[in-house]
Amino acid sequence: MPLMQRFMKFVARSRILPDARLLELYPPFVKMGIKVLEISDGWRSVRILLPLNALSRNPGGVMFGGWQAALADPIAALACARVFPGYSVWTRAMTISFDHGGNSDLEMRFSLTREQEADIRIELERDGRSTPTFEYAYVRKDGVRCTVIRNTVAIRPRGYKRATTPPASPENVE
Repeated sequence: MPLMQRFMKFVARSRILPDARLLELYPPFVKMGIKVLEISDGWRSVRILLPLNALSRNPGGVMFGGWQAALADPIAALACARVFPGYSVWTRAMTISFDHGGNSDLEMRFSLTREQEADIRIELERDGRSTPTFEYAYVRKDGVRCTVIRNTVAIRPRGYKRATTPPASPENVE
C-alpha cells in the first residue's frame, strides 16, 4: 500500500481530523479545492462546494464534467459506509445528466432519507446485501440544478468477493 494511502488510513482511523476535513485533504480532491459545507446526521446529508476556477473550467466556460464526476463518485458509498458499518461499500454504477452548464461554483447536495435507510436495512436483513440507487445533484449559485447524478452502490458483507464465472475477459484468466 503506498505511503500516502497508509497515512490517510491512519489519520482517518485515529479521528485526529473530522470527516469534512479528511475529505478536503483527500489527495484527488486537494487540487479541486473542494469545501465541505455540511456533513450532518451521520452522513445522511452532505453538501460540498466545487469551485469553478482556471483548472475546472472547460473551453466553453463551464465546469468540466469529469470534475463533477470525480467528486460525485465516492459520496454515496462513503455515506452508506458510515450509516451501515460492518459492510463493504463501493460505487457500482453512476450516470450523470448535464442539464445546464455549470457556469459558477457548484454545490453538490446528497441526502439519504429515512425511508431509503429503512428499505436498505430490510434488504440487508433479508438478503445480506443491498444495491440502492441514489439521485443527487449539483446546483449553481443562482439556484439552478445543472447536473443530476444517479449513483448505485453495492453494500455487501465484509470480505465479499465478487464471483466472475466465466471471467469478464480472457486477460483476467490466471
